[in-house]
Amino acid sequence: MYPRLVARARHAAAEGFAAATIELPGSGDRPRWAAAERARTDLRRAMEAGEPVSDEIIDALILPLVDKAVPESQAALDTLLTLPEIGGPVGYSGGVISVGIRLAVVEPRIVAAGFFAGSFVPRTMFEEARQVTIPLHVLLQWDDEGNDRQAALDLFDAFGSKEKTLHANMGGHTGVPQFAGEDAAGFFARHLR
Repeated sequence: MYPRLVARARHAAAEGFAAATIELPGSGDRPRWAAAERARTDLRRAMEAGEPVSDEIIDALILPLVDKAVPESQAALDTLLTLPEIGGPVGYSGGVISVGIRLAVVEPRIVAAGFFAGSFVPRTMFEEARQVTIPLHVLLQWDDEGNDRQAALDLFDAFGSKEKTLHANMGGHTGVPQFAGEDAAGFFARHLR
């Protein structure tokens, strides 16, 4: 769906890692669900009006997504790890940070994670973040128009991991510099090889 994500997957494969992704529930060609569509509409309306996005909107959009996406990700991992050419350890790199937080808490096969601090985070996820103990590599685009920078910094502080790194770069949501991807690849090489 996004060429920049395909490039990251190809780079991971070139480094000797298997890479897989599944479309998030309610996205791409997947069936929509009415509650998420209403929350997206409310989110767009608030952002276009320059209003703060309320906790109610964030919860309505993100929490059901986490509840659906995490079991699907675990099922995909179950299937992938049955293939003879794929084995552990497992790393996670993802865009909706709340999905990654929940996976890092409930999925013991994930031993390291790369998170992108560019999505809305329900307040309840901060408690889950305190339970994350695996090594983390967090990328923050400093000028991300859809990201609450202070919330991203607060979330980073909340992570319970002893090894956590925050890489902040100037630029908007899609302006991640190439070297940031190389840094993330180095992080995974250290923890997955």
